[in-house]
Amino acid sequence: MFSWYREVSRTERRTFWACFGGWALDALDVQMFSLVIPAIIAEWGISKTDAGLVSAVTLIASAMGGWICGAAADRYGRVRVLQITVIWFSLFTLLSAFSQNFPQFIVLKALQGFGFGGEWAAGAVLMAETIRNQHRGKAMGAVQSAWAVGWAAAVLLYTVVFSTMSPQLGWRFMFALGILPGLLVIYVRRNVPEPLRESTVRAIQEDRPSIRKIPLLSIFAPDVLRMTLIGGLLGVGAHGGYAALTTWLPTFLKTERHLSVLGTGGYLAVIIFAFFCGCLAASQLLDRIGRRGTILFFAVCCVITVLVYIFLPLSNAAMLVLGFPLGFFAAGIPASMGALFNELYPQGTRGTGVGFCYNFGRVVSAGFPVMVGHLAAKHSLGFAIGVDAAFAYAIVVISVLLLPETSGRVLTEETAA
Repeated sequence: MFSWYREVSRTERRTFWACFGGWALDALDVQMFSLVIPAIIAEWGISKTDAGLVSAVTLIASAMGGWICGAAADRYGRVRVLQITVIWFSLFTLLSAFSQNFPQFIVLKALQGFGFGGEWAAGAVLMAETIRNQHRGKAMGAVQSAWAVGWAAAVLLYTVVFSTMSPQLGWRFMFALGILPGLLVIYVRRNVPEPLRESTVRAIQEDRPSIRKIPLLSIFAPDVLRMTLIGGLLGVGAHGGYAALTTWLPTFLKTERHLSVLGTGGYLAVIIFAFFCGCLAASQLLDRIGRRGTILFFAVCCVITVLVYIFLPLSNAAMLVLGFPLGFFAAGIPASMGALFNELYPQGTRGTGVGFCYNFGRVVSAGFPVMVGHLAAKHSLGFAIGVDAAFAYAIVVISVLLLPETSGRVLTEETAA
């Protein structure tokens, strides 16, 4: 599974670990919020709606960060923007620990989200242009598995901190640790070179004045407009299906199926481990059966798994077992999108395109949980989740069928050192 790692150069390996570390530390910071929500609600006396507003604002800010910082990466370089976004993200996570009231906290979380979205866009393009063509899918899928590593670290950290500190102090201490990703910049500055030649970027910009004048709008130029529209639609389906499941499935299992397993650490451990394995599986399939085949496989399996969850009578034991395929298949699509989106765009617009397609889907996906709630008012919650998730993953299937197969596409004129 990891034989490809021995074939790549030192530069490729260092870039891989820089992006892996950044994504894991980002996941650590992001997942911390979901764990400390009860402590924040108790300290400031806010409602659950207010707490949900924090997530929504952070999501929108991260989408804007991905689009804007992706354009900046096209203009100023992948490595430079990656360093800036990591420092930005770390700084505002740290400052969140010193919030004196809820308005301050939500502003700081929005700024944190902006850096988070920007970091993914710059890092994804950096990885795609550094790793050689035949191993790009494996490397980028494996990097996505770092999210599970950071998620698990957040759970462990939460367990240790909240068993030794009061909730009022514990949540602030956890956010203060958000400065840790900033240390990654030291490694990046010393070990990760810029993969894109500035002369190439300038040549592209001279040929296409719209890129030079309005970088954010370059992805709507006639030659790439179709890729942008379909890529954005793919992002909507992928994120929409995931949002519908993760938002409402716990409520469904507790209220309609009366299962208690979801509140156990064992179930969470299964889901995290399954997500990790799903990313690694996708990394292997991407270079074996192609980008389209991999995404189609995981999308169809997601629909089947959701239907099993909702329409078959399951015990607590069965739910624990089936938690693995749920996490496994849910991981495969986001693990595949980085490679596909990068290969859809030319160098001068790649960062902008990747940042837009991935993050546009994240914003629009916020509407899918709302649709579940609306449909559940007239039908059962299980029916609503099944219809909503099936609709989202149908969008994925249609979108990917409209896109070309991009496996092995050359992204840069330079070869790895």
